[in-house]
Amino acid sequence: MKIAIIGSGLIGRSWSMLFAAFGYHVSLFDVDSSQLKDALRFIEEELQQLEGSGMLHGSLPAAEQMKFITGHSDLTECVKEAQYIQECVPENLELKKTVWRQLDQVATPEMILASSTSCIMPSAFSEELKHRNRVVVAHPVNPPYYVPLVEIVPAPWSDPSVVHETKELMQKIGQVPVVMKKEMPGFCLNRIQYAIINECWRIAQEGVMTVEDIDKVVYAGLGPRYAFMGPFEVCHLNVNKGMKDYMERYGAGLEKVSSTMGPTPNYTAPTTPLDSIHAQLLDMVPLDKLEEKRTWRDHRLAALAKLKHDMNAADNQ
Repeated sequence: MKIAIIGSGLIGRSWSMLFAAFGYHVSLFDVDSSQLKDALRFIEEELQQLEGSGMLHGSLPAAEQMKFITGHSDLTECVKEAQYIQECVPENLELKKTVWRQLDQVATPEMILASSTSCIMPSAFSEELKHRNRVVVAHPVNPPYYVPLVEIVPAPWSDPSVVHETKELMQKIGQVPVVMKKEMPGFCLNRIQYAIINECWRIAQEGVMTVEDIDKVVYAGLGPRYAFMGPFEVCHLNVNKGMKDYMERYGAGLEKVSSTMGPTPNYTAPTTPLDSIHAQLLDMVPLDKLEEKRTWRDHRLAALAKLKHDMNAADNQ
């Protein structure tokens, strides 16, 4: 099976690695030939490092996985005979529309056409396409190689079989797909993430807690539990008789606290606490240390993914 990846940035590179790990032939496209060359070099180096650390996906060695990935600067050649296309261009609606019009001209009625967009609803860029019934969103989480969730979001006119086949493909490459029954702004992950950011922002704005301590609340409090189960299951397990018991005990309190949370922050207002929050973050991670911290993050995400994989395998024995 041939996979075409449109865009050789971080997300496109990650998708290429994920598909190649399981023996899919990957054609990686970019209009910028120098960026494409850099992307292929990055992928090869990254695969070798992952192999050395024992974090490589799939059963094939890194050198064999790399053989499945080729670069293309011609769009028609890239998508020729592909069964699945994953678009990964920057998050700009007009750019998406332009790229999707081009893809529509070279696509076939049998292809699955997926976008990596994190917030743009599929109807916004697919409505006028002749192959619009083959279009869905397959939104990965950054960095996709270490965080397995993929949100599959149909447009109102997406063929249900495309949703089903995309979900099956994601499962075959070790990802964890979830399916939205209809599109909505921000999909699901970002709506939940934005709710967390909004409340953290309000707490910082009111001077209740430092930025560092707010982050600790998440990674040392909520994070360890949420790494293995979601908020509904956490509630279900936190009392003797499940979710109904939880809401009988804590529902009124949940409503009372929630009513104090206030409106969505205005992130661009003159009175925004952005300068203070940014200054505190610079104390935690200076700008010249960002890349080092990203590497630190990725190593820990990879280790967590391996731990979860090993524990799940043990559970299934």
